[in-house]
Amino acid sequence: MRPMAWFGAGAAVVAAAYSPFMRRRYLTWGATAEEVAAVLPGDDLLSDADMLSTRAITIAAAPSSVWPWLVQMGSGRGGAYTYDWIENLFGLDMHSANEILPQFQDLAAGDVLPLGSGGPAMRVAICDPPEALVFRSEDGRWVWSFSLSEQSGGTRLVSRNRISEGDPTIARRLVDRLIMEPGSLVMERRMLIGIRDRAEAAVPA
Repeated sequence: MRPMAWFGAGAAVVAAAYSPFMRRRYLTWGATAEEVAAVLPGDDLLSDADMLSTRAITIAAAPSSVWPWLVQMGSGRGGAYTYDWIENLFGLDMHSANEILPQFQDLAAGDVLPLGSGGPAMRVAICDPPEALVFRSEDGRWVWSFSLSEQSGGTRLVSRNRISEGDPTIARRLVDRLIMEPGSLVMERRMLIGIRDRAEAAVPA
């Protein structure tokens, strides 16, 4: 009976971890209910998203001080401020910078940024400094937006992902729900914290 007991316990843990309550936690880390419900720049670029995440963080720096860290992000650029070793397992060539890189500050709508050597390139759809930066994959299935709003003492940074799964198999949908969504929280949480820590460290005392 012991193997069955372990199987039952494992199934219960999995069911709890991927319950609707926990899924909301994965997809809305750090965001308020108002931010989750808000219409943000870029939402109209993929209205029928199958997966939607809205995550946010407060940064003790002005939007103009946060913006340079956002525009230099990318493969072969300033990195993603997350776990580089995980990113590079997938050949994404991410090397997170700890300083503002002048050569990557002139980002504009229409610019195309590669996502490693095999992933879909990301095109800048909206570049409105220092309030909104929106990327759209060239296959049209992913829109990633950053919205910055000034608040007392700093900036509220909201990151939103809208993803279309196309016509996935049941197995693919299970992988997305059980692995990709929790995994995206791990990486994006680290990214937001990385942006916050870098922006705050650059603010004069």
